[in-house]
Amino acid sequence: MTLLRRFAFAAALVLVGAGAGAMAADFEALRVGDMKKLNFGAVPQALPAVALTDDAGAERSLAEWSGKVLVVNFWATWCAPCRVEMPALDRLQGAMGSDDFQVLTVATGRNAMPAITKFFDEAGVTRLQILRDERQKLARDLGILGLPVTLILDREGREVARLIGDAAWDGPEAQALLAALVAEGEPAATN
Repeated sequence: MTLLRRFAFAAALVLVGAGAGAMAADFEALRVGDMKKLNFGAVPQALPAVALTDDAGAERSLAEWSGKVLVVNFWATWCAPCRVEMPALDRLQGAMGSDDFQVLTVATGRNAMPAITKFFDEAGVTRLQILRDERQKLARDLGILGLPVTLILDREGREVARLIGDAAWDGPEAQALLAALVAEGEPAATN
């Protein structure tokens, strides 16, 4: 089932409703640079309700951020590509963080808080929410087999895209694509 799920996320994005073809073309045109590695799912997938732990030891749920477009990065303190990618995610949060958009990090597996704090300090990360999936339940349920993996969730908390490996999340290509996703989910203006 996990392998099947991974292939499903590699399928083309299907948008329904008026203008769906134009929107799909717009997103495809925005898949440049590192964003070429971003795979849109055929249908947005609901995430399992799995408890995560924050840096203070409190239980948290991704549902707490519903209503926002989320970039959720799965990483670990021992992951070399994560060390390169994490500052870019921090800069992305600084550039785009708002009532409509949030970057969350999920330390997967055995990542003690002192090691996470040291990792963030050494990488100069100051703006990112720390969440931990200590038993790797969420990662396993989502078919995450290696790190880093980044999910993009829509405002309803459904996975709409996945990027396996590291990326320049603070680059203009990523920001343009994410801004389009945020704008796509905004309510239509009324006259």
